[in-house]
Amino acid sequence: MLTTPVIRCLKQQVDNAEVHYLTKSSFKEILADNPYIDKLHVLHNDFESLIDSLKKEHFDYIIDLHHNLRTLKVKKALGKIPAYSFNKLNVQKWLLTALKINLMPKVHIVDRYLDTIKTFNVKNDGKGLDYFIPANAVVPDSDIPAAQSLGYIGVVIGAAHNTKKLPLHKLKELCQKINHPIILLGGPEDRQIGDAIAAIDPIKIYNSCGKFSLNESADLVRRAKVIITHDTGLMHIAAAFKKPVISIWGNTVPSFGMTPYFGTYKQPEEKFEVKGLWCRPCSKIGYNNCPLGHFKCMEKQDTTDIAAKAKSML
Repeated sequence: MLTTPVIRCLKQQVDNAEVHYLTKSSFKEILADNPYIDKLHVLHNDFESLIDSLKKEHFDYIIDLHHNLRTLKVKKALGKIPAYSFNKLNVQKWLLTALKINLMPKVHIVDRYLDTIKTFNVKNDGKGLDYFIPANAVVPDSDIPAAQSLGYIGVVIGAAHNTKKLPLHKLKELCQKINHPIILLGGPEDRQIGDAIAAIDPIKIYNSCGKFSLNESADLVRRAKVIITHDTGLMHIAAAFKKPVISIWGNTVPSFGMTPYFGTYKQPEEKFEVKGLWCRPCSKIGYNNCPLGHFKCMEKQDTTDIAAKAKSML
């Protein structure tokens, strides 16, 4: 999601640019319908076969926005092609997580991605992120319950790691305090927690987790009045659709530069984080459980304030 401005700006600003994109199979659905990608290459398990197919393309340039050992292997295998790689600022991230010394630039990661293509005289067009939903993934009105049919707040209950999401009792507390129809958003792994939250009020709260594909969930995000979310992929999808976003931060911090990105579009946004904790951030990614056991970064979140902010955004 966060690389989509690079794709669009390259395609629209570089004459006769043919843009290919290499990604893992798990991200294919996000990019398959992007009109700025001329060809999508997908990494499965057969790395050698992938390299053979990439060599046949005779690329002029490589833009490496991941910059890890796998992409290094790809660049090396493709030979002496001019390559421009993203600076991950790993030293600065380590200083912030290990020593709580913040030397991170006050620049969003999208703008840092765009720095990798400045040699092509490409400028940030300010249009923000892209997400393209295929026609067959648009959720029929009949699949949205009556209580939510006139509008709802989307609450994203999942995240890649447990330390990036509110515990169940806090999610219940938040949804109880929201006096508006709610659709819970997440993947199949969030289904059970979603059922427990929806049981509070099965009419007000609809659990969509596990019932819809990623593209269909993205469409539910697109339809929402407001999105309340953890630091996760659906947060960026909400930003792509220019939705008012309330983001809740646990073990990660906005200083990493991965907050909702709207470009030059002005949209209501609020970040909730428990400041003053000496242990934050404990990781740039996350853990299954709080390393110290107290989980204060989420346990101390003020759900009353979050619910009030959501109401003010409606």
